[in-house]
Amino acid sequence: MFSIFVARPSARVRRALAIGAALAALSAPSIGTAQDLSLSDALFRVASGDPVVAANAARLQAAEAGINQADVRPRDVVGIDVEDFAGTGPYSPIERSQTTAWYERTWERGGKREARVGAARSQLGVATERNRLRMLDLLAQVQAAWVEALAAQATIPIAEQRLAEAQRIEAEVGRRVGRALDPLFAAERARTAVAQAEIALDQARETARIARAALASYWGGTADYSLQTASFGILDPTTVQAESSPDLAALSAEREAAGARLRLAETGNVGDPTGRVGLRHFGQGNDVAIIVGASIPLGSRAANRGNVARAQADAQAAEAEIAVMRVQVEREISRLEAQRAAILTEVSRIDREVLPSAERAVVLVRDGFARGGTAFTFLEVSQAQQAVTDARSRRVELLRQFHLAGARLDRLTGRHTPLLASAEIR
Repeated sequence: MFSIFVARPSARVRRALAIGAALAALSAPSIGTAQDLSLSDALFRVASGDPVVAANAARLQAAEAGINQADVRPRDVVGIDVEDFAGTGPYSPIERSQTTAWYERTWERGGKREARVGAARSQLGVATERNRLRMLDLLAQVQAAWVEALAAQATIPIAEQRLAEAQRIEAEVGRRVGRALDPLFAAERARTAVAQAEIALDQARETARIARAALASYWGGTADYSLQTASFGILDPTTVQAESSPDLAALSAEREAAGARLRLAETGNVGDPTGRVGLRHFGQGNDVAIIVGASIPLGSRAANRGNVARAQADAQAAEAEIAVMRVQVEREISRLEAQRAAILTEVSRIDREVLPSAERAVVLVRDGFARGGTAFTFLEVSQAQQAVTDARSRRVELLRQFHLAGARLDRLTGRHTPLLASAEIR
């Protein structure tokens, strides 16, 4: 991340750079082969190169254009009126016509212009927060795909060990069948177990490749890269706060925008005067005269009552939405933290109780089976090894659920928001 003392370009320049970076990233080559990729690398690639970056920049440009337009006062009007140029009786000669050229201006009162600019600025804030939510939603998808890829990668060693054990058991069963300690069908069952283990390993490798390809599709890459897998085994039960939720920040921006619209609506209670000045030419006699006029609408407050009531209701609804969202976010955070705590407990017990016991059972059964005799059969050996495989597979599934819940928490709390700022600077 860059230091806060780094000079930032203007907003308009940053928008243009963001659009250019996004378009350039779309045509850039995919990541190279044999490259370890971390989660932060994947997120940064997407944050700086996804097409949504250009779309978000365009939305901000539209909001900024709205601010410029809101600062424009009512346009002056010029016109020309021709009267009495045709008629009956004494008004039939065209030389009796009267021609008036006039200029008209309206003066805004009640702070309309300032309120209009303030409402437009609030819409820029809303657009900024909505853009941030879109990017965080996208990064949450990337993080979930990252977790799925890590989980798929973690199943490969389990499948490899299962195959190695199946091949070892097959060889031992073959020796026992040759010594008439086991029936012939035991050898067939052992060969079947090896074939099943080979299929499981092939499927695990293909599933991992598909998961990597799904992850790389977010930046237009391929599956020809490797992952930094160390983080998959790290369980960090960090407690988070709902107040940092970007959803609440977006609703706060909506509330500010509703307040700005209310202030704009209230300015409609004050009528705007219009002044006119002109020059009139009389066709008969070829004389000229100056005319002056003014007008102001009546009953502005009564006519504007509905607009103010609607804006007030919108402001109240925005405030209520914040309260609703805060409860929902807190509820979801509590659920996810409880889920992660339960997963931590189960993983700890698997590591402390299940796996050591299951592995000791495998050693004992394996030694007894290798010594010969009929006390241990292929069934006991297979079941003991399957218990180890099941425990390790369950552990991987728990780690997957833990990190997926963490990805959801990161989205709820906006953990990757600084990364978006860093990507925008670059």
